[in-house]
Amino acid sequence: MRVSLALAASLALAATGCGNPSDNDNPDLGEASDGTITINMMHLYPQAGAAGQYRIVNKIIDEYQTENPNVVIKQEVLDNEQYKAKIKVLSAINELPDVGMTWAAGYLQPFVGGELFAPLDDLLQGELKDSFVAGTTEAYSIQGKTYALPLEFNLAPIYYNKKIFEQYGLRVPTTYGEFLNVVKTLEDNGVVPVALGNKDRWTGSLWYMYMADRIAGAEKLANALKGEASFADPGLTESAKLIQDLVGMNAFNEGFNGLSNDEVKEQFIQGKAAMYLMGTWELPNYTTNQKVEQQLRDSIGFFKFPTVAGGKGNIDSWVGGPGVGLFVAENSPVKEEAKKFVEFFVKRWGEVSVTGAGVIPATKVDTTKVQLPQLYTDLLNEVNKATSITLFADVQMASGAAEVHLNQIQALFGGAVTPNQFAAEHDKAVKAGQ
Repeated sequence: MRVSLALAASLALAATGCGNPSDNDNPDLGEASDGTITINMMHLYPQAGAAGQYRIVNKIIDEYQTENPNVVIKQEVLDNEQYKAKIKVLSAINELPDVGMTWAAGYLQPFVGGELFAPLDDLLQGELKDSFVAGTTEAYSIQGKTYALPLEFNLAPIYYNKKIFEQYGLRVPTTYGEFLNVVKTLEDNGVVPVALGNKDRWTGSLWYMYMADRIAGAEKLANALKGEASFADPGLTESAKLIQDLVGMNAFNEGFNGLSNDEVKEQFIQGKAAMYLMGTWELPNYTTNQKVEQQLRDSIGFFKFPTVAGGKGNIDSWVGGPGVGLFVAENSPVKEEAKKFVEFFVKRWGEVSVTGAGVIPATKVDTTKVQLPQLYTDLLNEVNKATSITLFADVQMASGAAEVHLNQIQALFGGAVTPNQFAAEHDKAVKAGQ
């Protein structure tokens, strides 16, 4: 997931702001004369698109302000793409919010390289010590220092509509051959097999990554993303070919390359498509979101990306990893108070986000102490038995290579490049290391 808006649009966005009407366009800096400390926070959980998360953010902020009456938390709330655009501009002029959200690995590197984020290792030795799922904080570590604390842990299952499957006598596929039969049956009966909004590009990347994992294996895919193996590997080029074969058999909704993920998500929620490959950040829509009819929520299940005959991948190998994390700006005039707030926020988020929003937090969950929807529990159990979890490709890669990857994904799905051309462009971009 990478910023793709033009700089001019980004500058306009920074100038006008995209938050709620209550957002403050002229935030206070530091400590006021009356001793009030203002912490400016920017996040990407708008009420319209992430109601559960939005409520929890406000709940935690209210609790912190009650316990710390001299502190005021001012929010700016943007949607996903607006957030990426604005954070890019604010980083260029070194005017980041005191607390904000970031992604891991390759996405994080330019901010750390520019000394924009403060190290948070001291927070891992306090109340949060030993509270994170293994491997989550490491994704935010660069050269031995941790620059953000993760809030979420995500897997990417294939959600499916049980009622549609039952209507056409379909079973959950465990092999790719079975999956193709499901696609063909649905297509023959005029049902959209898979909802895909590839205008955002990272959505198509999920399909390629799983195909590459199942055919070439998780290690080969990981090495190619790091530049230690070539995308021209036979298993990886075969993966690209199978993606185009899927397109050729009308596995995806019409016009997928011109539709956003939000647009096609609604098609799946409304029962207009049978399957949808997406991260577990979507769980609230199928568990706790009251705006989605209970009848539909009850009909949603999931399955793991099927194995491919002769492939090296394991069905318990997942694409996923830590989701967004909280950073503290290095030049924040209230840096120490901001770090205290982040510590409080992460701890409370882990305690209330499970039942309050239906997300999988990056901190450990004791499932014996909370009542959870079955869909949530089943996916949480998958985390525990995963053989490997490959971090989303565009998050792993350096920003320039990630942009090439995403553009090539869209071109691959659109038939504008061959699998060999797709491989060559990736190798060139990864070798450039930018």
